[in-house]
Amino acid sequence: MKRPSPARAIEVGHSMPHATAAYAGSGHSDSAELTADGHQALVQSSQRGDKKAFAALVELYQQTVYGFLRARLLDPADAEDLTQEVFLRLYLGREKLSRARAVGSWLVGIARNVLREHVKKQHRRREVAWTELCLELDDLVSPHHHHEHDALHHLPSCMESLGPSARQAIDLRYSGSLKWAQVGERLKRSEGAVKLLVHRARQALKHCLDRKMKPTP
Repeated sequence: MKRPSPARAIEVGHSMPHATAAYAGSGHSDSAELTADGHQALVQSSQRGDKKAFAALVELYQQTVYGFLRARLLDPADAEDLTQEVFLRLYLGREKLSRARAVGSWLVGIARNVLREHVKKQHRRREVAWTELCLELDDLVSPHHHHEHDALHHLPSCMESLGPSARQAIDLRYSGSLKWAQVGERLKRSEGAVKLLVHRARQALKHCLDRKMKPTP
């Protein structure tokens, strides 16, 4: 099966269907209308083991978590599996919810850890090279910006800002997971020249993402 390109992986990052019902009987079935007090009550009820409250919390944040993971994984099935793993860990550690300043940011932090573990376990799979690149780019921006503002939403436009050879090299190396020599054959360049091209392309992507994530004055 043909894998989607890196840009395509970003574009379809919010296709996961809702998996849970809203908090029945709470009066907050519409997540957009949930007040701060209502959200806090939901968190507290989840901590006490209220299954309906926890299901509503999943409903509120599953698209955030899935979107984060889908942008960094070429296989949507992997993103769905890891999303379930994130919420399993949330449930098992729900007593820690009160420590989180923002539930969304906390969940994205869990998702990032789950993703790193996935890379270590599946290091021979084709998809992992692209995930590693995404995590590398995350490391540039995550210390400086809130998790809710996902830098990789800007990745397609930053990819377009690269030159044609750089874009092709990134796509072949990370989406196609070709070896350096194979990328060189496709681009008719030496292995060393390809490595330098990809290194410069990565740096350009980092600078582009960082620039786009800076707040406008």
